[in-house]
This record gives sequence, structure tokens and C-alpha cells, in this order.
Amino acid sequence: MKLKHIVSLGAIGLTASVVLAQSQVHSLVVHEWGTFTSFQGSDGNLLEWKPLETSELPKFVYDWNNNNLGLRSLNPYATIGKGRLPALQRMETPVIYFYSDDELSVDVSIHFPNGLITEWFPQAGQIGPSILLSNRPAYVPTNAAAPVSMIHWPNVRVMPAETGRRANSALRNDNSGSHYFAARETDASMLEANAPDPKMDHADFEKFLFYRGVAHFETPLHVVMKSDDAVDIANTGKEPLAHLFVLDIKGDTGRFVYVPELAPGAVKTVLLNSPDQVHPLDETSTNIAAQMTMALTTTGLYPREASAMVKTWKDSWFKEPGVRVLYMLPRVWTDRTLPMTLNPAPREVVRTMVGRAEVMSPGVERDLAAQLEKIRQGDTQATTEARRILKDLGRFAEPALNRVLDNAKPKAEERNHLLALLTPPTKFE
Repeated sequence: MKLKHIVSLGAIGLTASVVLAQSQVHSLVVHEWGTFTSFQGSDGNLLEWKPLETSELPKFVYDWNNNNLGLRSLNPYATIGKGRLPALQRMETPVIYFYSDDELSVDVSIHFPNGLITEWFPQAGQIGPSILLSNRPAYVPTNAAAPVSMIHWPNVRVMPAETGRRANSALRNDNSGSHYFAARETDASMLEANAPDPKMDHADFEKFLFYRGVAHFETPLHVVMKSDDAVDIANTGKEPLAHLFVLDIKGDTGRFVYVPELAPGAVKTVLLNSPDQVHPLDETSTNIAAQMTMALTTTGLYPREASAMVKTWKDSWFKEPGVRVLYMLPRVWTDRTLPMTLNPAPREVVRTMVGRAEVMSPGVERDLAAQLEKIRQGDTQATTEARRILKDLGRFAEPALNRVLDNAKPKAEERNHLLALLTPPTKFE
């Protein structure tokens, strides 16, 4: 079942951007960053995908199977986990930072009308779309459930610097979730969330509010590869797209082309055919990381925030094999997609979302199709090569294999046999 049908309960048609209270707190600053990742064929068609490999989160992060609120999602697929839920977009690691010279209590709500929130931390006071089970904990109020796709953190305590430093020892850690912990490397205020009941003796401490989700919509960048060395990028939205990076990573080398801006309705062909563009992978990664960090600061993020975002995603963005386009989504797009309400009102709000369009190049599609045809003809050596191609595709292997099989149209039994390529071989194979 497609997610656009699954999450219709959350489609409430919000058009507000960031909703602020009447009174403004002049010492409060709120900054947010996150990513939207999609996978598509060389023809530009977005593919539903669920990652076989996913960035691991710490075990203390909450989800629909571990929310301690006695809530059940109205989305019947929520409990199978984000990694197993097919979607066109994966909203990855949005984090919200707070800065204040004074101790404050802030009420924060995020709506995701066309998507589903799947993980979060600290604990929220309200999360939806959901219903409250009859055996809920006694401390959970009846309004913890919500009929729409949203998350609400009430009474988030924003600590001044000295108090926050004393609370550092309360931050949770474990051996997983390296992508999560890099986001702490900023000067943001320490937060305490004691939801849903302020009388609870347990509190969650963190340097940010964290949430993740999935959705079934298109972002405003359309990418087509008619050949292996040319990438057509088109802005299908109403606002300019800024800071576009077209990357091509192969083995231990990489190249990228920077496009400062793409106007609404504009189409640009980016060529990846010059030997001068190719550099050792470490050099390419270092160079693009520096440029990406600088680009992120132009959106309003502080340098340490931009650095934390790049550190969080540098291996995935700059070292994984493949062709991808990274770009800054317009602020107004973010406000439409993820309406935010803050009370009291900060003096400054920055929301920076990076779009990641992962593209299956014509060459990869051709090579995988050729190996699958050889397997169908009985060539056992082709299995090894097909598995190598799929390994390079990483978490995009399953949608890539399904796309090639959809075009080849094998019989059901043969298709199931070829899908077994996604399973690691045993020592007897």
C-alpha cells in the first residue's frame, strides 16, 4: 500500500509557516536542519524504497513500538518500523536547536500533514495520528493522542549555559547511532523535556529536539540522466533552488559540479565528462564538505551547526558510490511541508533542509540488467557480479533491483529467485 493512502488521516491542509506567539522573547533563537532523501531511475521517476541498510539510532530514541505513552498509531504500518516502510521520501534527522541567555519554557509543535513521523527524542507530550490504548500509563493525559500527523513537545526547558553544562552528565549515550551524536557538537542550549507529566521523576535531556519520518510526495527538483556523463536538473517548484551539488562517486575517485542557483522552471545540463573533474575520493570529500558547510551557513545556520550537519552525513553524502544531487530546499517549502508552532516566539528562526536526490545511472541500470539476464541463462558467475553491483547501491539496492525486474518482466518464480540476490550468500554458495 502506498504511503499517500496510508497517511491521509494527517492531511489537514495547513498552509501556515512558523506560527509564533504574540509576545516575543528577544533572547531566544531557534535553528533547525534536516534532510529529505529520494531514489529515482535515470528517467527521473521516483521509486518507492525501504532501506535494507539504515543509519542506526540510539536505543533510547522513541518510536511507535517504544513510546511509553500507551499510544497506537492510526497508521497500521507504523509499528513495522521506518526501515521497512516503503516511501518516496525519507525525512532524515531533523534536529531543532535552541539558544537563550535566560531559562525558558518553550512549547513546540511540528505538523507533517503529508507524511508520518516515525521516531523522536526527547519524549513528546503528543504524537499522532494515534489513539490512546485503554491500558495507558496512569500519568499519560487523554490528549496525548492526536488525529493528525504531528508531534508536540510542551514545556521544553531551555537552560542557560552554566546550568546546561552541569546537566551534560545526564545526556544519554550508547554504542550505536553515530549519525545521531554528531548533532550534539554545537553551542546550543541544553534541553530538558519532562513530558507528558511534569510530576514524573524521569526527564530526557538533549542538545536538540529530534524527529524522523517518511512521506509520499515529490520535492521540487527533478533529475534525469540520459547518459552516464550528463545530469539534467530541473526546478519544478515556485521558488529558486540554491547551492546544488552534483556528485559522481566511483570506487576511490569522485567528482562534483557546483550550481549556485536554479530558478523556478529552469533546466540545466551538468556534464560529468572532463578528466579534470576527477580527484581521489578523500580529496573530493574534503573539498565538497568545506563548500557544503559554507553553503549551509548562508542559509542562517551557525558554523558549528553547519559543521555538525556535514559531519553527520559526510560518509553517506560524499563517499557512497553513485550519482546524487544535494541542494538546499527553499525555506517556504519547508514551512509548507512541516508547519511549526513555537510559543513564546523566538527573535530568530532558521530552518534549513537539504534535499538528496539519489539517481540510478543508465550504466548501473544497464550493467545490472545484463547480469540478471546472464543469471536467467544459467551463468553462475553473473551472480557474483550482480551482488557486487547491489552492494555498491547500499540501501538503494532493493528499489534498483525491483526497477530492473519490472522492466525485464520475469515470471513470478524467477523474480523471487532473483530477489534472493539481496540476501547475503551463505558460505556454501
